[in-house]
Formats: sequence, C-alpha cells, structure tokens
Amino acid sequence: MKHEIRPYGLVSSFGFAFSAHLAAVDWWLVARKYKLTRPELKRQRDALARFERYLPMLKLKQQQLQVTIRDVEEARRRVRRELDQARDRLRAYEAVLKDLAGVNVASMAQPAEVRTRSVNVAGVNVPVFEGAEFPPAAYSLFATPVWVDRALADLRDINRRQAELDVLTRQYELLHKELVKIVQRVNLFEKVKIPEAREAIRVIRIHLGDEMTASVGRAKIAKAKLEGAETHHRGELAAAGSEARPA
Repeated sequence: MKHEIRPYGLVSSFGFAFSAHLAAVDWWLVARKYKLTRPELKRQRDALARFERYLPMLKLKQQQLQVTIRDVEEARRRVRRELDQARDRLRAYEAVLKDLAGVNVASMAQPAEVRTRSVNVAGVNVPVFEGAEFPPAAYSLFATPVWVDRALADLRDINRRQAELDVLTRQYELLHKELVKIVQRVNLFEKVKIPEAREAIRVIRIHLGDEMTASVGRAKIAKAKLEGAETHHRGELAAAGSEARPA
C-alpha cells in the first residue's frame, strides 16, 4: 500500500515554525526599540502607570463631550424648526413686501451686534448665544404701510434665530474638533502606548531573568572549578607530604 503524506501535518508544522519565527522577530524588534536594562524597565513601568492613570480621565472627557454635542445638536434642530416657522410666517405676505414706501426694512432687520459669552465645556471654550441688538427703526409710522412693522419684526426674528443657529454651529464645530482629538488620544493609549509598554516590560523582564539565570549558572560553574582546583591542590600536597616522610 502506497504511503501518503497528509498536507495538514506539513501546514501545521510550517504554521508553528512561522509563528515561532514571528515571535522571535517581535522580540528582536522590541529589543532594538528599548534597552534591555533595569533603568529601562523602571521607565516603562512608570510610563505604563502614567498611561493607565490618564486613560480614564480622557474617557471621561470623551463622554462629557459626546453628551454636550448631543445637546447642541438637539438645540440646533430646535432653532432650525423655529427658523423655518418664522420664514413660513413671512412667506404668507411676501408679495406685499415690495410696497414698503422706500423703507429699507432688510437693513434695519440686520443685527447691529450679536451678544455671546464664553463657557468652558470639558476644557473647551465655546460661545453661548445671549441675544441680538438691532438698530432703531427710523421711519414714519404714518407714511408707511401698516405691514411694515410686522415685516420688520418677522425679519428681525428670522435674523435673531439665524444668529443663534450660527453660534450653535460654532459650538458644534469646536466641540467636535476637540472630541476627534480626544478619541485619537484614547485610541493611541489603548491600542498603541499601553500595549507597547506592557510588551516592553514583558521582554525586558524575560531578558533580565535570563541574564540572572545565566549568571547563577556561571557562578556555579566557577565555584565547581574552584572547588575542584582546591581538591586537586590538597591532593598534591598530601602526596608530596607522604613522599617526604622517611622510610
């Protein structure tokens, strides 16, 4: 009967050898990247402790930013709805706005100042909308159509809500930019820095343990050689003494 070689055994043997080779390469790369010394071991342990101490703080900041961004998004949706409603009200009599008796309503509806204040949110300074100031309405109440007052009020309401939406959009941009940075740092610590430090500690400890084992072995060999030399020397002295005795 012809003997057949199962390819599975060859693949398994090759896979094991290849895995062992990769492990040796990883160890060699770590050994090249870090010094295999006790001071380096202490430095890596300190770095690992620092990363593990900062990581929960970064995650907490990430959660705070995510919650705040959700609140800002909800506020933006609310202001957009209010802005659409205000535009719909204005659209109902948009046809008569052409007859404003020379009054520049659009100019008087533009805010002269948008008031904001700065608030710190999870370490980020963001603007918060407080209100909009408009120039005084300088036109004659008797020489203008009755709908001018209504048009001016509605246009100002639209511009006020647009200013609030712009501030909320700026809030979102600043918070989202900071969130991206924090997520990158969390991933850097979790997926790169902490695993690297742990692997460096593992490799350095193995190397130092091997060195200690080798030094103990060398010490035992040296001791055995010394004891053998002393025994040989005592034997020679004893032989010489017996030869020197008179018959």
